[in-house]
Parts: sequence; C-alpha cells; structure tokens
Amino acid sequence: MARLVFLGTPDAAVPPLRTLVAAGHDVALVVSRADKRRGRGGTLVPSPVKAAALELGLPVTDDLARCTAVGAELGVVVAYGRIVPVAVLDQLPMVNLHFSLLPRWRGAAPVERAVLEGDAETGVCLMAVEAGLDTGPVYAEVATAIDPDESVDALRARLVGIGCRLLEEHLADGRAGLPVPRDQDGNPTYADKILSHELELDWDRPALHLRRVVRLGRAWTTFRGKRLRVLATGHAGDDGHPLGPGSLRGLTVGAGEGTRLDLVEVQPEGKRPMPAGDWLRGVHPAPEDRLGS
Repeated sequence: MARLVFLGTPDAAVPPLRTLVAAGHDVALVVSRADKRRGRGGTLVPSPVKAAALELGLPVTDDLARCTAVGAELGVVVAYGRIVPVAVLDQLPMVNLHFSLLPRWRGAAPVERAVLEGDAETGVCLMAVEAGLDTGPVYAEVATAIDPDESVDALRARLVGIGCRLLEEHLADGRAGLPVPRDQDGNPTYADKILSHELELDWDRPALHLRRVVRLGRAWTTFRGKRLRVLATGHAGDDGHPLGPGSLRGLTVGAGEGTRLDLVEVQPEGKRPMPAGDWLRGVHPAPEDRLGS
C-alpha cells in the first residue's frame, strides 16, 4: 500500500477516494476546492469530495501547495478542476483518472462531449499528470461502448466504476506497481465545458441530435415565452403527416429534416418535473403553439 495525496472535487471523485481508503492506502491529505456559498443565506457548503474526506476522518485542504509537505509518494487526481503547477509535480508525481480514450476529449467535459458528438465508445485512462491539459502518457485504459439512449449521468457512473477498478489494479503497490506508460497516439480533441446555449433545443436540428442534447440532463426549450426543461424523450414513429420543427401533435414534436421525437418527462418553469402527458393536459396546446423561440 502507498502513502497518497488525493485531489478531487465533484461527486464523481468520491467513489475513487473511498476505493483507495478501502484498499488500505494511507491517504495523507485530500485537496479539494474551497467551500462555496449556497442559497439565500450564503451558507458555506463543502465540495462532495471534502464532505466525504471529513466523513472518512481524512485531513482536507484547498491549499494545493500542501501536497508536497506530507511525505506522500504519489498524488491521485480525479476531476480536481485545476491545472497542477509544474512546481508541485516536480516534487510529487501524480496520476489522473480521465474519463475518455485519450487523446480524444482532453479537458473539462469529456463525457458530455462524447455523448453530444454521438461517439460509439469512450473509456477511462489512468495517466501521468503533466503541466499540459491531459497530455501525459497513459498507464492503462479500458474502453466501453456508449448505449445510444444512455444519459450522461448513467455513463459517468459506469466510467467511475471502471476507474475505481483501474486504481485497485494498478496502485496496489503504489507508484512502483505502475506499468510502463505509452504516449498518447492520435489527433487530440478538446472537451470544453458545456455552455447554456448548447443546451437549448434547436428544433431545426434532426431529432437524433436533439435526443443527444436531452441526454446531457439540462436541455431546455420555451413554450409560450416560458422556459421548459426537457428531461427525457423517446423515439417517435413517422405517421406520414408532416410536422414542422417545434410543432406539437400530442406528445410528438417535429424536428429538422422531417424527423420527430416524443416528449416523456418535462419540467415547466417554476414547477417540479412531471410526465409530459400531465404537462400537455395542463397547457392544452393550440394548433399554432410550438416549442422554441
């Protein structure tokens, strides 16, 4: 077992932290982002990783410089959210769990971009941390197919499970047990953070694209000037009657290139999520009503 430092922030990084502790590693320090103020009262709320570290009785900080002062042999990074400076890496080598098949989808949102682009597969890489953005050589990787109806949340959960197994397998003997890494091979692509405008459903686009946006989990459109979140959709058959983009026929919505999709679950502005059928019965769409601006 090894003496480690763990760097991570969101929910996805909690299972890898718990895996390392359960495997018997000495996690000397956990580094996560500073607490954020939430809600009307501005209450300070810790990151999911900090909350888990406190529950596990581990020392935790938001000061990255402390990594080098606890006698660790290796740092383990999972969705930390910051670039680790060269000055730190020179003193403490680190590995990173990255949720893509590098060099495809370097950056902040690899799972979301894989879904949005319709990738047939993705995976997890255990890689060396360098000063560049996900440029380090890869110690091990596991590929997995993406189900065409799989949500980002479901896919990420599967990838986290794969990543935990990679940590168990390759860090059992600490840094000494890591295999010889290989350089990344291929043309890199970059997974920028998903912005709000990318989550707006453009009904002039084909239904296949719109369903991918919905799978990201925060898709939205408008109806009668108010925002309507679209939480789940289904495949719609072609009844032979044209349906313009954004037009409604029951739960079916027209999309680009003559395609269409069915609404399954929605969330009107200011209300809770509900079955699309309940929403439809409440709004009684007129023939001229349509989704989108």
